Amino acid sequence: MQQQKWLITGASSGLGRAIAQAALAAGHIVTGTVRSEADLRAFEELEPGRAHGRILDVTDDEAVTRVLADVEQNVGPLDVVIANAGYGLEGTFEETPLAEVRRQFEVNVFGAVATLRAALPYMRQRRSGHLMAVTSMAGMMTVPGMSAYCGSKWAMEGILASLAQEVEQFGIDVTAIEPGSFRTDWSGRSMTRAEHFIEDYDELFMPIRQKRLKASGNQLGNPAKAGEAVVHIASVEEPPAHLVLGSDALRLIAAQRAAVEEEIRAWEELSRTTDFPEGAQL
Repeated sequence: MQQQKWLITGASSGLGRAIAQAALAAGHIVTGTVRSEADLRAFEELEPGRAHGRILDVTDDEAVTRVLADVEQNVGPLDVVIANAGYGLEGTFEETPLAEVRRQFEVNVFGAVATLRAALPYMRQRRSGHLMAVTSMAGMMTVPGMSAYCGSKWAMEGILASLAQEVEQFGIDVTAIEPGSFRTDWSGRSMTRAEHFIEDYDELFMPIRQKRLKASGNQLGNPAKAGEAVVHIASVEEPPAHLVLGSDALRLIAAQRAAVEEEIRAWEELSRTTDFPEGAQL
């Protein structure tokens, strides 16, 4: 396998760290963005000389642009860029403060968009590269009590799908990575939880919250294997636009997509009644 240069945001823990470790194990050069000096030193100690750390807050647009330019100049031309930095926000729609929803989108959507946009001009000029973002199975299906998180991930799915059509002409691949439940601290200490105070939601929401807390640390997905899967698709000639990771994600996404297809068919006749007979077909 030819050595590649990677950049991964949010590489201090979780899937970002697992992907970075898998890429390093495959012999690649990896720059990981982190939030502190201690995390930077820990990252670079993974593989001295091939693991490069950069401190970055992905919500700082100018900093994102500076870091990408620095890495391109001082580490080398990037082959793979993964917008991974993000977090989970749990809470029913009515109980989640609007400020928290905005913050969720600032990190999960605009932070990812800033990262990919900063990398794109270099890849476009070289007519090569692979842009990826870690969305979630929650970008392809939904669950109660995660409206802001699901919304942010659905937003990224739409952005990535449109981006892929735009940059295919330049030889640039785009992949949405859609993990299910993995054994990281995502649903434990790393998750932000809105205050639950409306009793009407108790019956639906509280069992979901308790189940998620109980499952933390015992999830089905193996982060190391997820990292290996991501490294694999970065080496194939025609990588997927969607990389679903985990049998739980496969099952839940398939079920929700089937339900949507069934509903579309059920209301197809009514849908067709809204056309002008002489209208242009797109």
